[in-house]
Amino acid sequence: MTGPPLVLASGSPRRRELMERLGLAFEVAPPPEGLEPPWMGTVPPLEFAADLAGRKASAVSASRPDAVVLGADTIVVLDGTVLGKPSDERDARDMLLRLAGREHLVHTAVAIHGPGGERRPVASGIETTSVRFRSLEADEIAAYVATGEPLDKAGAYGIQGYGAALVESVRGCFFNVMGLPVTRVLALLDGLGWRYEFPGRLAPR
Repeated sequence: MTGPPLVLASGSPRRRELMERLGLAFEVAPPPEGLEPPWMGTVPPLEFAADLAGRKASAVSASRPDAVVLGADTIVVLDGTVLGKPSDERDARDMLLRLAGREHLVHTAVAIHGPGGERRPVASGIETTSVRFRSLEADEIAAYVATGEPLDKAGAYGIQGYGAALVESVRGCFFNVMGLPVTRVLALLDGLGWRYEFPGRLAPR
């Protein structure tokens, strides 16, 4: 017996890549536009991320009651402040200057809705990884920003790309920094009754 359809409620190419690495068959259904407001500082960062992940999963699962729907939201936090995607190159440079030589936290909230109607089961959790940047010169930051890579990334860097050269150390799940904590996701799926099996499928527990 195979598992239900699996739907990734995200347009992130990084999350899609990680799902593909697991060999899982899945569909991509990005949530509606406008569902991701910027952090305004009125709620704690973890609560903000958890709410967004839940809203993404809910928005997509409403039209896919037959499926397991996975929503996620990743935030970069420095000194209690959420660093979102930079608005332009100057904003990216400013973020990277703040991160240089320091440690910050990357939180990914995950919400998974199992198949069913109004009483469909839900599992959720948050993974946290600590990332330390090496010291950076202004010209290095400018050169990295010029690659264009930081402009669509939370915190203005992508650890899976050129941004790897900025990182001194990682404590915790590396894949979490890419946007999807693989082990956490598989544990949440297991809790809903769907076990991951090699070479890549969900089977009922």
